[in-house]
Amino acid sequence: MMRLSAFAIAALCAMPVLAAEPPAAAASPAADGWINATPTPYGPLLIQQAPPPPHRDYQMNRVLTPEEKKRWFDMAMPGIASLMQMDAREAMNYFAVKYKVRPGLSFDQVVESMMLRANRDNLKLVGSNLIWKEFRATLHDETAPRVEVYSFCDIAVGRELMKLVPEIVVFLPCRIAVMEDADKNIWVLTLDWDATWLDQAGRQTGITPELRKGVMEIRDKLDDVMRAAANGEL
Repeated sequence: MMRLSAFAIAALCAMPVLAAEPPAAAASPAADGWINATPTPYGPLLIQQAPPPPHRDYQMNRVLTPEEKKRWFDMAMPGIASLMQMDAREAMNYFAVKYKVRPGLSFDQVVESMMLRANRDNLKLVGSNLIWKEFRATLHDETAPRVEVYSFCDIAVGRELMKLVPEIVVFLPCRIAVMEDADKNIWVLTLDWDATWLDQAGRQTGITPELRKGVMEIRDKLDDVMRAAANGEL
């Protein structure tokens, strides 16, 4: 199951930085229905424009208009930019968790260890992408390093998350990549999703203690699988 977008989390963290103007007397809907919250140093910057539909399992939320999304990014991105004065490659580095594989282990040994530990941790393999073979077969790039991406899922937790928030499917399943770098070192990587966003979100509607625990456990399982792969543990 993987992580809520780190960009979204960064935006939430950045919101207080954007409140440079004195607080308004009260929040009120604009003519087009866009609602701005009172811009205090502690937020919120924006409040929800419309209520979600009555909850049913797998009930899709409303479609955001391009204008809504543009306004959100126009307001959030300056704050994110002020927090990320760095090279784009370094910025991307913050969104990854990665472990360097122990010297002496082969690529296949790393993958074998990953599969064994995932099975032990009850993470189901639901797909694989041997993208490096496409580099060679389609692009005729014989110099491309070996890169393989494996998809895992905790079926029970994934189902409960999608019942509550169908849109979270865009983050599923969890992916772990195994790849060689320019020096033929092998790395194990995944998207760094910090599940504590569950505690930081403004509302916790429908997120039961059991579901929260399941999400947290997935993050721990992924880390366990990656460490086992990097160390060649069987």
